[in-house]
Amino acid sequence: MKILVFLFALCSLTLVSQNNYSSLDTIKAPASYDNIYARPLYKDTAEVSSYVIFIKSEVKMHKHIDHAEHVVVLAGNGEMTLGEKKFLVKKGDVIFIPKNTFHGVKTTSKTPLKVLSVQAPYFDGKDRVMKEQ
Repeated sequence: MKILVFLFALCSLTLVSQNNYSSLDTIKAPASYDNIYARPLYKDTAEVSSYVIFIKSEVKMHKHIDHAEHVVVLAGNGEMTLGEKKFLVKKGDVIFIPKNTFHGVKTTSKTPLKVLSVQAPYFDGKDRVMKEQ
């Protein structure tokens, strides 16, 4: 019986560790997608969500009423607008986007932008407000 409990615990730990680990280098976009492809990584329904996002052209200006966002650029280059500021972004850059702040990005490289987006609290898309052009 002790062996069964041990094996169950070992299997459970293996499953938990697999669900809490991703190699960002191995995450690829599908062969074809429109402008944006977002792959969910992790979601805690109350606290946080994270995605790897591929952007071919742009993310139009928008804001989130209820959550803040951290973005880490994993590949590609772009021009980010954050509030009234515009700046270039590249691999290795980290951007903090406070809640209720308009933001968007245009890809300037031949390869799509690839970013890690971590949002808190949990992002379900309901608090997104697009900026009128």
